[in-house]
Amino acid sequence: MKELIIANWKMNPATAREAARLAKETVRRVKNLKNAEVVIVPPFVFLETVAKILKPITYNLKPKLGAQDVFWKNPPAGGGAYTGEVSPRQLRSLGVKYVIVGHSERRALGEADHQINEKIKAALKDGLKVILCVGEPLIVRRKGRVAAKRFVKDQLRKSLKGVSNVKGQLSNVVIAYEPVWAISSRSGGRSDTPEDAIEMAKFIKNFLNSKFKIRNSKLIYGGSVNSKNARAFLSPEEINGALIGSKSLNASDFQKIAESAA
Repeated sequence: MKELIIANWKMNPATAREAARLAKETVRRVKNLKNAEVVIVPPFVFLETVAKILKPITYNLKPKLGAQDVFWKNPPAGGGAYTGEVSPRQLRSLGVKYVIVGHSERRALGEADHQINEKIKAALKDGLKVILCVGEPLIVRRKGRVAAKRFVKDQLRKSLKGVSNVKGQLSNVVIAYEPVWAISSRSGGRSDTPEDAIEMAKFIKNFLNSKFKIRNSKLIYGGSVNSKNARAFLSPEEINGALIGSKSLNASDFQKIAESAA
């Protein structure tokens, strides 16, 4: 199983020119990695810019294109009355293969589990692979591991409700465990340990198997992964990749993280 290494650029960079430069440099550094599948996830406004850079590449190992969010409806032939939203079909038309759903930053803006559930089903139905983000905030983590597991299980149960009815698509759901309290932009110096991450990864995989019959599920880690700790988080068999935020904005740093999966 190849490690899945995702570069989530979030709301970066500032211009299309910078996005093109970062995409070219990232591709140059990771295009030949054999044990990692790399996905570049720029903001919506730069998807076409990055897609044009990825499309001409003939390597089988080239990075894939991902999106940071998706809406739960496709527009009819005449268009859809959903100002500001982007549909699964529109994303797929640009060559998008993966979509992040339920990121903690989206949840912090008010996105609820039932909305995430609708997005997942719509994306899968239209042939996209889903990166479903789950993870507990600090207030829950302080109550202990049992509380954290209960919180994450509830997120999974609600987010994946009815997904088994999307025929043959469960294998296209990847779970990204991102303990909110350990994400660099909000951690305040707190960090997770590989041992804790492994314990949660085992719990999530066992729950997916028992509740949704998802066997051999893929789980990636979305805490504060950097070039120094990447190998410790990526080496265990329970963790199958990483969701990288700010460190993916530096192609050299991102390369070192991706190489840790090799």
